[in-house]
Amino acid sequence: MGVALTRSAQWTAAGYGAETLEITPLNEAILSEIILFVESFIYRHPQEAKFVFVEPLEWRTSLDPSAFESGYVVSETTVKSEEVDKNGEPLLFLSVPQIKIKSFGQLSHFLYVAKDTKLKEAQACLEANRDPVVKILGSDYSSKEGEDSSALNILDKITEDDGPESEVKTSLAKLIQQLDLHLLNHSLKHISLEIHLNPSTFNHDIELLKRFSGKEDHTVLESIEYTSDYEFSNGCRAPPWRQMHGEICYVLVKPHDVETLCITCSTDGVFLNGGKAEDKGEINYERKGELYQDLVTFLKDKSATFSENMAKQENKFNEEKQKEKSQPDKAPQEEGADTLRKAVAGSGKKTQEKNQFTFGKNQIGKRLEPSLNWKTAVGYKDIRPLLKDTQEDKYGSKLEKARPSVLHGRAQRPSLKDAQEDKLGSSLEKARLSVSHGRGQSLRKGTDKVEDIVSDSSSESEEDEEPPDHRQEANADLPSEYWQIQKLVKYLKGGNQTATVIALCSMKDFNLAQDTCQLAIRDVGGLEVLINLLDTDEVKCKIGSLKILKEISHNPQIRRNIVDLGALPILVKILDSPNKNLKCLAAETIANVAKFRRARRAVRQHGGIAKLVALLDCTQNSTEPAQPSLYETRDVEVARCGALALWSCSKSYANKEAIRLAGGIPLLAQLLKTSHENMLIPVVGTLQECASEANYRVAIKAERIIENLVKNLSSQNEQLQEHCAMAIYQCAEDEETRDLVRLHGGLKPLASLLNNTDNKERLAAVTGAIWKCSISRENVTKFREYKAIETLVGLLTDQPEEVLVNVVGALGECCQEHENRVIVRKCGGIQPLVNLLVGINQALLVNVTKAVGACAVEPESMMIIDRLDGVRLLWSLLKNPHPDVKASAARALCPCIENAKDAGEMVRSFVGGLELVVNLLKSDNKEVLASVCAAITNIAKDQENLAVITDHGVVPLLSKLANTNNDTLRRHLAEAISRCCLWGRNKVAFGEHKAVAPLVRYLKSDDTDVHRATAQALYQLSEDADNCITMHENGAVKMVTCQRNAMSEYRPLFFIPFCLRRSKTGNLLENRCVCQRRIETLV
Repeated sequence: MGVALTRSAQWTAAGYGAETLEITPLNEAILSEIILFVESFIYRHPQEAKFVFVEPLEWRTSLDPSAFESGYVVSETTVKSEEVDKNGEPLLFLSVPQIKIKSFGQLSHFLYVAKDTKLKEAQACLEANRDPVVKILGSDYSSKEGEDSSALNILDKITEDDGPESEVKTSLAKLIQQLDLHLLNHSLKHISLEIHLNPSTFNHDIELLKRFSGKEDHTVLESIEYTSDYEFSNGCRAPPWRQMHGEICYVLVKPHDVETLCITCSTDGVFLNGGKAEDKGEINYERKGELYQDLVTFLKDKSATFSENMAKQENKFNEEKQKEKSQPDKAPQEEGADTLRKAVAGSGKKTQEKNQFTFGKNQIGKRLEPSLNWKTAVGYKDIRPLLKDTQEDKYGSKLEKARPSVLHGRAQRPSLKDAQEDKLGSSLEKARLSVSHGRGQSLRKGTDKVEDIVSDSSSESEEDEEPPDHRQEANADLPSEYWQIQKLVKYLKGGNQTATVIALCSMKDFNLAQDTCQLAIRDVGGLEVLINLLDTDEVKCKIGSLKILKEISHNPQIRRNIVDLGALPILVKILDSPNKNLKCLAAETIANVAKFRRARRAVRQHGGIAKLVALLDCTQNSTEPAQPSLYETRDVEVARCGALALWSCSKSYANKEAIRLAGGIPLLAQLLKTSHENMLIPVVGTLQECASEANYRVAIKAERIIENLVKNLSSQNEQLQEHCAMAIYQCAEDEETRDLVRLHGGLKPLASLLNNTDNKERLAAVTGAIWKCSISRENVTKFREYKAIETLVGLLTDQPEEVLVNVVGALGECCQEHENRVIVRKCGGIQPLVNLLVGINQALLVNVTKAVGACAVEPESMMIIDRLDGVRLLWSLLKNPHPDVKASAARALCPCIENAKDAGEMVRSFVGGLELVVNLLKSDNKEVLASVCAAITNIAKDQENLAVITDHGVVPLLSKLANTNNDTLRRHLAEAISRCCLWGRNKVAFGEHKAVAPLVRYLKSDDTDVHRATAQALYQLSEDADNCITMHENGAVKMVTCQRNAMSEYRPLFFIPFCLRRSKTGNLLENRCVCQRRIETLV
């Protein structure tokens, strides 16, 4: 179940809440299959139905206890099954509304009781238990993200158990595995049967409905119109970020008998959305109802008048629709038939005709589709033998199994001509069904869920998109090399061993770096032949084939074809060869091919990671007789090629784990000590990729790798310097690593590399390393000695965003110290920092707001920021959609307000600024809330501003936040409440909104800053008698007394802030005493 739910079911996340299952036909089909499986489980598998789960499945149910009858102990709010486990606990326990179930037998009974609500209950159960297999069989059967295992490798785990329940557990595991496979296949079948909609279909229907609309009673609608007149080149009218969800356009429909409907038209169908706001003109894109297959079906269900009038005019409507569909294409039938014959002959030419529908200005002209004239010119039955299974072709399944034939004693693989015919057949089938390009994207998306395609790392994005498959036109102007290579491929197919070697050598003489030569080999079926040669026992043929594959695999299309033809298992097998030349060539080819996820996954599945790690061991024995110097050189080259392949494979989390488990880190650390730069680059590149994981960073410190990374920063090779700096950037998340970089003298070369700005990739890596190292104050002192801060200020202009993010991040850390803030101001760094506040890059905005806020601590810098309108820009960032930007901007406003000359007037000058800040208290993000509370604390120092935010409802919003366990939020919230108590009857209002009792509980926190802020807030609130009663009822007197009596036992770190520090509201201990006296007096 876990695999199908993860990769096939469609999940959505609402804000920051838990993910839920979307209401889609595919999900309903999956849930129905699971329900059928569970309902029949108790009858078909009675023994397994008694198996007690390791953990109960728990969720919120809507069932009432009264629905349960015999076999259960029922009370008003609880239900217990009479069937219990070995500990005497019931296998089903319901305490409204939570239910816990521990066996499939009880699940079957529960679904029987649920009756009509079983679909809803199944959905709630799966949403609350995202990995049900773990709860059924135990945590040992959890699948790590990125692993390619069928049914979570359950059967492999079961064989390790020797307990008495092992047999039943094994049988249950097999049943779960069968269910998983069934759900995946069922999902695949369901997806393949769906006919998704496209812009042309909706445009056609809407134009027809407009003709049948009007104010007259006989019309089907009063009006129908798009919400936007702008049409993108692909025919969609939805914004690009909504097109990613498959949405095409939005339509406002006014039927005769109901209110105006705002409808979303998507590739999946038609549904009612949240409507269009009249004041802002924005659409609420959230789905509000069921999904319908087209507009007409939707409107028939929503409007009785539309259904009635459409029934009267349906014949006319269908005639108009059919008339448009049957408009003949301009291309003659003879031309279509001739094109088909050329395509079937294997020329590889992709003929495209205009779409069968014409919409005038609105037609999708640039994206051409296959013409339906092919269907009429040549009978579908005539071409049916050419059509392969559309699912296989579309879902990237393996090519048909190799047919037996003889080619130097090896199996002949399917020819490229067959593959082209398959592709053509699939295209014709799509034309017959009128499936658009948007449908193709949706199918590919659905298939990615069925396939085990997991992106586990930020670096995984490289070449994840399938590139267009370019084929050479038959009549195109092609160089002579194209035809010469095709002739050589024919010799490869039919020649003997000598002829094959000669043909390979001749082919190698061509410039295989050119696309024309690469595609010439593929177009004539040369890839299949070259891969078949790898299966022979002839070393010369293997070497020749690998040399060619290594060169042409730089082409993205070629490398995907290589994977499709099943070459990776053969390449992995060659890594075991005793011949070092073969090992090197195979590893280099894998390095080129493993540039996309499917290839990286295939390498791991076939055991390639462990074999590549083994290549890194330069001391391994060799069976080749050779001279010592040559032997050593070959070993180094083998290790270099292995490191190259691992570098490519290390872009996914699963492969990183596989490298670590195979013992790759010690071998990489050993290779890092070599003086060969061509070896060091892939080694450091691999470490750089892997260092994003915490367990790798620990291992890197343990293997003393940082010292060698620092040493290679002084290399003359710019690429090596870049990768070393990037590795330090990844590792410097840890404080110990930052100290190691300083102790090994790495800060000085980093500072000196800032002066070389020509290589932007290296500059981005170096500034990133400096940023992370600057988190430690000792490192900042060193950077100041090396004049790095002045250099960083000079890099604030005319640099790419990747560099700016790191530069500003480094300055933000450096400006935490007074001396560095002065340097930044004197070097003219304030203005470029303020100028960066108008950007759109999220990471850059987070860093620049932090840097500006740090500079604002200095009154002189604050004057410059105010003069440059920097405070207004910071305030405007509170509207940014990204929570991190909002939180950082709110934190930066605190020193700005605190150090501005006339802070109160400045804040009031921002129109709507105070209301915006108060409304941010409705956020769900804890960082945003804490930062906004800190800003309110500073804003409320001005009485007029405090009055304004009180009118905007700051008191009830602050009170709602009181029940939190986050100490950072607690501290700033208590400070904000303390300040807001100084206006009017806010003290009383906080008590009325239940904010006092939660504040008392803050005194139990281990954070002394929370204690100090809470004491200030309680001091202010205790001036109201009702608040004193609430404090007493919640144990405030006892907690304050205990802390006063135990003050001598407190450690100095705790004692100092409690007894010696004074805030603007007085001594903390005094505040507590006054607060206690007020409570005791009242009581």
